[in-house]
Amino acid sequence: MRPDAAVHASTVLKGSLVSARALTKRFGDSVAVDRVDFDIARGESYGFLGPNGAGKTSTMRMIVCMSPLSAGTLRVLGMDPEADGPLIRSRIGLVPQEDTLDLELTVLGNLMIYGRYFDLPRRVIRERAEKLLEFTQLTDRARDKVEPLSGGMKRRLTIARSLVSNPELLVLDEPTTGLDPQARHLVWDRLYRLKQQGVTLIVTTHYMDEAEQLCDRLAVMDRGRFAAEGSPRELIGRYSTREVLKLRFGTDEPADVARRLDGLVERTEALPDRLLLYTDDEDTTLDEVHRLGVAPNSVLVRRSTLEDVFLRLTGRSLID
Repeated sequence: MRPDAAVHASTVLKGSLVSARALTKRFGDSVAVDRVDFDIARGESYGFLGPNGAGKTSTMRMIVCMSPLSAGTLRVLGMDPEADGPLIRSRIGLVPQEDTLDLELTVLGNLMIYGRYFDLPRRVIRERAEKLLEFTQLTDRARDKVEPLSGGMKRRLTIARSLVSNPELLVLDEPTTGLDPQARHLVWDRLYRLKQQGVTLIVTTHYMDEAEQLCDRLAVMDRGRFAAEGSPRELIGRYSTREVLKLRFGTDEPADVARRLDGLVERTEALPDRLLLYTDDEDTTLDEVHRLGVAPNSVLVRRSTLEDVFLRLTGRSLID
């Protein structure tokens, strides 16, 4: 055992299915993942949230043994990816960012072929495939070719395929990118049901609503590092206010209005078409806005979200 591996083994959180210490990934002079630490418990749904290029996919690829570590240590299912990559991969389900289905095969055929990679008996694959098609609501399309299926159906089939081997850990890279709202919610529902069945989920996403829906805990990543880690509720409570006042104006520039309201609340965000006031008491804040002679065309009050947290931490939106 390498010295750093021995140190890591002594610091792994009890019950962790995945554990990393100073995990690093470099591509030449570029650092994609910069010395991050995390532990993911069995049965947990854990998310990596951040914009493109934040390091989410690079982290995921190391977890599923598709990319070697540049530095640090990583344990997956209690094993070292460097020494036990094939065994780890046999116990993990992977839903890649891009669907890699065989378009010439039927829906059922894709599951049957995939199951053979795990040396499963044909009878076992068939039984599992039928159950998975029912689970992903694709039973009536079992004999159809894949190519004409909708994006949402292909995504559900990719998830079904990843579950053929009965994995302990399911890793999903941007699972709903490009899907319409109805398809996204159906995928979320299937993933929630998997979690109820005890499957551990790791999700990379740049959608805040997806992270709030799916994740027990998440790491906000930016430029390869963790800007924050915690449950969605904890992060909102730690880095934002309870409510956000959204003020829209006609001829006034939001930045000019922000200067007039300087000091009224702890934090303001002047956007091109609106002004955001972060507050724990919207009624008192709005009364003060009017008292200072500011008359917005419209006012909307909403709860703080993970997007507000990300703006607070990084000063820019998630999608860049």
